Amino acid sequence: MSSSGHNGPISGIATDRQHRVLTAGYDNRLILWDRATRRPVARAWHDHLVNSCSFSPDGRHVVSSSSDHTARVWSLPDLRLVAVLGGHGDDVETAAFSPDGRRVATASRDHHARIFDLDGRLLTVVAGHEADVLSVVWDPSGERLITSSDDGTIRTWSADDGRALGVVDMAGVETDTIAVSHDGTIYAGDDDGRLTTIDGTDRSSVAAHDAGVKRLVLDDVEPLLVSLSYDRTMRLWDVSGARPTLRVTADLPADVWPRSCAFVDSTTLVFATFGDSYRTYDVSAGAWLDEHVGPTSGVNAVVDTGDRVLCVGDEGRVSDAEDGSTVATTGSLANFLTPLGTLVLTGGQLGLVADALTGRPLHQHRSPLNCGVRFERGGVEHALVGTYTGEGLVFRVGHDREPALEFVAEIRLHDNAVKSVALSGNLIFSVAADAGATWLDTETLEVIRTVPDGHDKIANGCAGLGTEGRFVSVSRDLALREWEIGRCVRRTPTPHDHSVKCVAASSDGRLVATASYNGHAAVYDRVLDRWTVSTRLSMTGVSSLTYSERRGEFLAGCYDGTVHRLPVQDGAASDRTSVLAGALGVVR
Repeated sequence: MSSSGHNGPISGIATDRQHRVLTAGYDNRLILWDRATRRPVARAWHDHLVNSCSFSPDGRHVVSSSSDHTARVWSLPDLRLVAVLGGHGDDVETAAFSPDGRRVATASRDHHARIFDLDGRLLTVVAGHEADVLSVVWDPSGERLITSSDDGTIRTWSADDGRALGVVDMAGVETDTIAVSHDGTIYAGDDDGRLTTIDGTDRSSVAAHDAGVKRLVLDDVEPLLVSLSYDRTMRLWDVSGARPTLRVTADLPADVWPRSCAFVDSTTLVFATFGDSYRTYDVSAGAWLDEHVGPTSGVNAVVDTGDRVLCVGDEGRVSDAEDGSTVATTGSLANFLTPLGTLVLTGGQLGLVADALTGRPLHQHRSPLNCGVRFERGGVEHALVGTYTGEGLVFRVGHDREPALEFVAEIRLHDNAVKSVALSGNLIFSVAADAGATWLDTETLEVIRTVPDGHDKIANGCAGLGTEGRFVSVSRDLALREWEIGRCVRRTPTPHDHSVKCVAASSDGRLVATASYNGHAAVYDRVLDRWTVSTRLSMTGVSSLTYSERRGEFLAGCYDGTVHRLPVQDGAASDRTSVLAGALGVVR
């Protein structure tokens, strides 16, 4: 764990185009760096993970947006808090200064954008999107706002009164990121990997990436446009003409997160990473600088294999959660652990399925991997792995002399990232970032039902309930849902007040544990019909839950690098939130 940089992945990055770099992290931190020395010179904190950051045009202030439902304005160079921009009811994804630097616009998952002055006074509420607002930019005049949303539209608004001025229908495709040039041309990147140019009523698209475009960053002086994608590439476009022309394509190093980058100048870019500091790319040399980026210790997955508890996280190191020893390394951030025969499957940002016990590569996919579940088919052990591009990858145990994995099929489960998969009986259940729910028959490997809008917001996790063919799911909408095939049969409010990240169930399906992005965990008893445990495990988020049959309790992996025990009811143990010794070097 770094003492000088971030302790969690860097989610946002900005520069003043001179000598300062600003980074925002999943460790709730905002850090100002001196670019010449790569040393932090000031720090500030939110109450929850920080999603983005940017400098004011005059370089006197910065603004950060956070999952604590606020944006915050800070002075430079000390990062002293100037104003809290509040009132949103969900995560604030982005915040942007107006061209004159006197106002800040915010975009939130509560479906709204807002405009504030630098004292934090609310000036305008922008309402009209039907889903999460993910990106907001000002037009060059400062008279209009442009927003993109999960509702598949790009909208233009009056900055004076929030009045709707126009809408561009992206054919229902979620559009995470937009940029606008000095002449008002809009560039949009969507989940189908397209880069769309919108110039008044004229519109054209190019196939930019093999997976969704997650970030566009414009250098309006040259003019150049960077696109980042989960296909693990950065592409630099010349946008001086009517259509973008590809100038540079670069593969991303394993530690770079294709969520954010910024121009230092027209030939130098800095990038967010999964590590404690940022990375730099030299466009003229076509090379990444040789910079040290230390690992961060967040835990993303935990599993009890029957003889030991394993965990894996941001640095891709598989560890024994009880003694802290390293089992294997995978090369980059990993999201899941799924036992299969003598293997334990893992994978993450690189799209690589690997054996967590040895680090041995087993299969390469074109986009990152999110989750996995084991099942039997025809008496043979199989696994399904969910991807960021909506597929389920099916594998079975091979018959080679050494432990082998055979690829069986690629199945379209969702049109967006598969967030979680679970097994109950002969059914696999999956939930997705598009709020959908899908059922798959394990024998035929056919999708037998899909509910496109099964949740009110992004679905984050699901779990099987014994062998009943029933499932539970959790979402950003804070509800616990119980499902039969094709329908929700029960909706139970949870004790959480922040997005519920994960869920797990006991082997018999009676007990269900949930946990959120702000470190809160709870246990629900389906027989007693009440929540029997509600507690705070960590000051950072809980990333994953699993049920340990031999321990009779839930285990929770956290972004702060800890693995916590979560007994099934209050009073079951005096140390009900005790930390397993040695998990990725945590304090005992």
